[in-house]
Amino acid sequence: MPMIKIWIHLVWSTKNRAPFLTKDIRQKVFTHIRENAKEKKIHIDFVNGYVDHVHCLISLEQDQTISKIVQLIKGESAFWINKNNLCKDKFEWQGEYFAVSVSESGLNKVRDYIRNQEIHHKKKTFLQEYDEFMEKYGFEIIRSSG
Repeated sequence: MPMIKIWIHLVWSTKNRAPFLTKDIRQKVFTHIRENAKEKKIHIDFVNGYVDHVHCLISLEQDQTISKIVQLIKGESAFWINKNNLCKDKFEWQGEYFAVSVSESGLNKVRDYIRNQEIHHKKKTFLQEYDEFMEKYGFEIIRSSG
């Protein structure tokens, strides 16, 4: 049996970065994301976020791809949010996301960063954070509505 440990830091936002994930709603959503992921054999080490986005630290298994995991997490959670009427308007995730690898030595730093999202976003917006991540990891900055 192959032994694999690949850590990924995933980040995605609500459609048009709408602030749908209020404090009460986001805790329900994050709990659901964890439970749903567990059922689908997706290992989520840590999940948190703020009003308009989610950070997730995951470990990939041998037969998992980032795109499939993101599809399973985002698609199912949006369906669940709408089914349970957690938002007044129809809830959607933004189509884009980004994912970067995390070394074993960097896990605690990423966990702390994800854990402290509420504090972190008192100082900077998600858009500022997004731009910093894009620059830090050499991604092209994409400005789109979908």
